[in-house]
Amino acid sequence: MILIYGTRNFHISRIFDREKLYKARKLIGYSDEQMYQVVADIKHYKLFLPFCTKSTILETKGHQLFANLEIGFPPVVENYTSKVTLVKPRMVRAQCNDGRLFNYLETTWKFAPGLESQPQSCIVDFFVKFEFKSLIHRQLATMFFERVVKQMEVAFVNEARRRYGKEAVPAYKLNK
Repeated sequence: MILIYGTRNFHISRIFDREKLYKARKLIGYSDEQMYQVVADIKHYKLFLPFCTKSTILETKGHQLFANLEIGFPPVVENYTSKVTLVKPRMVRAQCNDGRLFNYLETTWKFAPGLESQPQSCIVDFFVKFEFKSLIHRQLATMFFERVVKQMEVAFVNEARRRYGKEAVPAYKLNK
């Protein structure tokens, strides 16, 4: 629905959109193994991921684990539990497991070898899809979603830089 007021268009429906989706594909100057190690290190998210105030592994079963994350956007602090599937070194997928905060949440990181001439590079596909239960959370997500997701992406690359040193090649956004 579009409301026309004067010479400006206001997209009212954006406030009430339930589902948020973000996809990105980039060439990164770290190997797929290195990026996998950073993303799979959930217990340390609280140390480098913006807004993450607590990250706890609750249970591990083979290639799956259950993790509880506490996300703080003061004064709002929420926590949720995800089932995380690990396919070393190709994928990390987290799916919301408790349903209190989200109707659903899926975050998927896929890693593939990058440039043949540079083994310290990989292609990262990053995908986030979610729907908040509450209207207030949906409105906040509409206002801040893209900025928060991009900060999250940068945080993982910054953590790789802290662990492994300078990137072998600069990050480059790829077409999907």
